[in-house]
Amino acid sequence: MGTRESMERGGAVPELVLWDIDHTLMATRGLGRELWAQAFEEVTGVAMREQASVTGSTERVILRETARLHGLPYSDALFESFASALGTAHIRRAAELRERGHALPGTATVLACLQEQGVRQTVVTGNVRAAAEVKVAVFGLDGYLRLQDGAYAEDGEERPELLRAALARASTPPDAAVFLGDTPADVAGGKGAGVRVIAVATGRTSADELREAGAELVLEDLADTKRVLSAIG
Repeated sequence: MGTRESMERGGAVPELVLWDIDHTLMATRGLGRELWAQAFEEVTGVAMREQASVTGSTERVILRETARLHGLPYSDALFESFASALGTAHIRRAAELRERGHALPGTATVLACLQEQGVRQTVVTGNVRAAAEVKVAVFGLDGYLRLQDGAYAEDGEERPELLRAALARASTPPDAAVFLGDTPADVAGGKGAGVRVIAVATGRTSADELREAGAELVLEDLADTKRVLSAIG
């Protein structure tokens, strides 16, 4: 972890806090891959033998690369069918997601505190929108998030594009927003969109690797509410 001075440097409270979902707000404990494979087979007719790397990627990119691994053609129409199937799979198995997954420690408290401060919050995620909405709802986080202002896999392929979409929907300039994510792609995305990034080492990338990726500020997790809020602003 970085020094206490860098972790708690604080500053002006942002107008908008943007959250990545998977491994930043929650963990699905393997169910996400199962649902993905289910949707893939439904729309392609081919059982998924392997999946392209998911860390920091959007569903559109993952689908295109996974289709390629199976010798299948990719198209926008395929993505649209897949997005619908994946969203439906999440809706149908929402109860199982609640049982198997969990919000990460400190998440709900931080979101609640920011809401009390009048800070707007939304998500920027590689998930398709329907799946993202189910995920935050089953863990009781949706009440803190303006999901209509978020950005999802339907909005583009790369993080900078998604961040710019969310900022436009929320009518917020980049320098008035903060983005929290757990991957080097999140760090690069924030830099590309001109948004300050707080990296959280709750995913598959270590704190040191996130710093090497260029993160100015890295939190080990969201459990220390005071420290997280100070880092955000």
